[in-house]
Amino acid sequence: MSSKKSTEVRPELAALQARLNASLDAGRSKAVASRHSRGYRTARENLHDLIDPDSWIEWGQLAIAAQRLRRSVDDLRVATAADGIITGMASINARQVGPDCASTVVIVNDYTVLAGTQGYYHHHKLDRAIAQARQLKLPVVMYTEGGGGRPGDDDVKTQIAGLHLASFRDWAALGQWVPRITVNHGYCFAGNAALFGSGDIRIATRASWIGMAGPAMIEGGGLGRFEPTQIGPAEQQFKNGVVDILVDDEAEATAVAKQVLSYFQGAIAGSEPELAAHTLRDVIPEDRRWAYPVRQVIKGLCDKDTFLEVGRVYGRSVITGFIRIDGVPIGLIANDCQQLGGAVDAQAADKAARWYRLCQRFKIPLLSLTDTPGFMVGPDSEAQAAVTRMASMFEAGAAFDQPLVALFLRKGYGLGAMAMTGGSFAAPSYAAAWPTGEFGGMGLEGAVRLGYRKELEAIQDPAERQIRFDALVAQLYDLGKATEAATHLEIDAVIDPKDTRAFLLRAYRACGVV
Repeated sequence: MSSKKSTEVRPELAALQARLNASLDAGRSKAVASRHSRGYRTARENLHDLIDPDSWIEWGQLAIAAQRLRRSVDDLRVATAADGIITGMASINARQVGPDCASTVVIVNDYTVLAGTQGYYHHHKLDRAIAQARQLKLPVVMYTEGGGGRPGDDDVKTQIAGLHLASFRDWAALGQWVPRITVNHGYCFAGNAALFGSGDIRIATRASWIGMAGPAMIEGGGLGRFEPTQIGPAEQQFKNGVVDILVDDEAEATAVAKQVLSYFQGAIAGSEPELAAHTLRDVIPEDRRWAYPVRQVIKGLCDKDTFLEVGRVYGRSVITGFIRIDGVPIGLIANDCQQLGGAVDAQAADKAARWYRLCQRFKIPLLSLTDTPGFMVGPDSEAQAAVTRMASMFEAGAAFDQPLVALFLRKGYGLGAMAMTGGSFAAPSYAAAWPTGEFGGMGLEGAVRLGYRKELEAIQDPAERQIRFDALVAQLYDLGKATEAATHLEIDAVIDPKDTRAFLLRAYRACGVV
């Protein structure tokens, strides 16, 4: 037995503690100060804000860059701590969803290490994290800031280009089994952007620049010289659908990542909606030509503060996101009649089809709030490849086999309305309408213009022609009222808006969801 006092630290333990400390913020004061001087958080600060206390287990903390041939080991231990990527497992949201549903794989690219570039051991760690997520069927949250592939890992002599690595393929394939949430703040170029773009839900701060190549690669390809802030600014990537949720800073990004993750983790304690049920009776204007804020309807149906919109400024005539009803996560797809009158254009069709597929993969039931005159048509629409992009909604809807509940708020016309309900009004497990619902093979005004063109053209007086036009529209409106559609069994029911949440709860319970 050793005669040394138990309070003394043995040399090998002291050496280990020094090695570990060199990889933490406490041992990297210069890198931390540089990060803070820009108003940014460190990788480990984001990590510890994300995870539950005392739950972190890390893989490969002692890794350093494969550059021993040209740099000292002591230098590498501090300057290339963990080889620029922090990987491990932790509990997230355990207090809300319970410990059995909280385990998560976390991957944080560290920009303070060689600009977050991806080196030899970096990829080894990434591959192990992906493999563990697949084996254990755990969701992944990944922070993606970094500059892409790293030249200069000279210790590796057994590869030429390194393009045989499996990281990107395995990360993409992982989405078949578990949800992947990607988060970015700062520069995200090349390989890092490929990882970000493969995320199922993509969150970025306004101080993000995301592109498939950084300035050096662009210049090297003879395509000109650009500042990094000219490449893929966050606002641009939000508008074009690359970024799903745009936030102000890293703290908000982390909070939103936890909220997004919770919808995949399962049910939590339920709560009442933000708006009283009776207010839903007055949301739809009496004049059917007027628009209204459909997000007010959403807030009157879901649990308070549980509506999280995804892709708000891309394909704006369709709203997608998550809600909770009595604590249960539900996917949402809704028409926004304040955008294009609710018509589904090519971008909105892409967005909706993606949402069907995501909810299908992760077995999330859907609620469709439908109010659309149909697909956006015309030469400008066809110039956006409308045919295939809109048809993708039918393909995704046909593949969706989770519980789908449809609520027709007002207009349900043509192929666009069918696409909003899984491809057919018969697809939902329950399809109900408010009394304001109106239905037809196409919009009423268009149907009158086509079907009664000769009669209307024969009326010389414009005022008289308008009177006749309005009368014909009213006639078709009466024929296509929600009560008539229910009478002919094209929908299941017509309900009082005040009772909508109660009907939704019953429908989902009947489907075994709530």
